[in-house]
This record gives sequence, structure tokens and C-alpha cells, in this order.
Amino acid sequence: MCGRFVVANVGSELVDVLRVDVEGEDLPAPSYNIAPTDRVAIVLDSAKSEPPVRRLESARWGLVPAWAKDPSVGVRAFNARSEEVEDKPMFRQALIKRRAVIPATGYYEWKTEDGVKTPHFIHPADGSPLLFAGLYEWWKDPGKADDDPARWLLSFTIMTRDAVGPLGSIHDRMPLFIDADHADAWLDPTTENVGDVLDAAIDAAPALAETLESYVVDRAVGNVRNNSPALIEPAS
Repeated sequence: MCGRFVVANVGSELVDVLRVDVEGEDLPAPSYNIAPTDRVAIVLDSAKSEPPVRRLESARWGLVPAWAKDPSVGVRAFNARSEEVEDKPMFRQALIKRRAVIPATGYYEWKTEDGVKTPHFIHPADGSPLLFAGLYEWWKDPGKADDDPARWLLSFTIMTRDAVGPLGSIHDRMPLFIDADHADAWLDPTTENVGDVLDAAIDAAPALAETLESYVVDRAVGNVRNNSPALIEPAS
């Protein structure tokens, strides 16, 4: 699973490889300890124009489907198992039309040995952005007026798959990594071959996982109140 991650840069510096057309005005600041319900910059292709416009927008981590009565449902939907999304009502419609890419610097995972959990920071060895495949939804707050800009909530989930290679020795799940070459097909809201696009992403993820490096970091990352570059420094 992926329950904490890092975004050390924002804006064009983070997403040059994805050729974003429009950057939102309320993008969140860099963060070294992002947790579910926090706001994060995600990339999506808006289908409201032809051709679709690629946008970098602020979204809340934890998917809130359009049919939800309130946003609390998103607390338990910060990850989506890639092998189940086609059958889960929570994610099925987003998979068809609302796929996203979440750019990150890296993420944290905890390895459990003899009942002790040790945090690791996992990231690209060359310092390039790490891209997660995700899904997004728009939820309309029934308690707000139609002319209230805050009535719409953009939220997202990070997809996962079984972990492979060295990452599998840390945890049995890992994010569904995606590279820039496959991102266009993943983001395209007009594709009719959603199953093929999903299968291609699942199949390509292990090769991307092999390019990542990891090391142990301080246990301070376990407290969401801690948020500084020191969290991604190797533990002494």
C-alpha cells in the first residue's frame, strides 16, 4: 500500500515530462509527509474540451465518489487495488473516464520484522519524479449553493499492485508506477480500451520498480505533524 509520500517540488518543475497545459492557482506547497486527506497536486486530462486539456490541479487524497453522502468515505479510499478496480463500485466509473497521474518525489513504506516497523524512503535513484497511476472524482457538496466555488471537491486515490523485487522485501504491496511514455494513454479520457490500458500499466510497473532505491529513515516520519526535508535523510 501507499499511505505516506513526498512532493518536494511543485508546478512545472515537477511535471515537465507530462507536458501540462494548465496549472491550477491553488497548488499545495511542498510536503515531506503527505497523509490521506491532505491536498496534493495531480495531473488529469479534462474531457470538457476537444482535444482534452492536461491540467495540474489540487486534489484531496482519498477518493470521494459522486454518489457519496459526505466526503468522509474518502478516508478509507486512499488506495485502490489495481486487480479489483474494474469490479468495485467505488472505483469502476473513475477507471473508465477519470484516470490521473500523481507526481511525487518518493514514498514511505514500513517493513515489519519481529513485530518492529521500520520506515523506508523509496524513490528514483536519479532524482527524477516518481509517477503513480491513480483515479479521480468530482463530488458536489449538497450543503453548498450552486454559485459557491467550494461546492466541488476534487479527490483521488493511488492505485497499487503486488510488490516485486527488492520492494517486495519491504512490503507486499506497492504503488502502481507509471512512466511518462505510458502516461498519455493512461490519462486519455476518450480511450475505449480501458482494460488494456490498465493491464499495460500493471505489466510495466515491475520494470519501473527495479529502478528505485530505498533506505531506512527516522521513525519521526510516523507522526504526521513532522514535516521537513530531514524526514527523507538516511537514518543514522
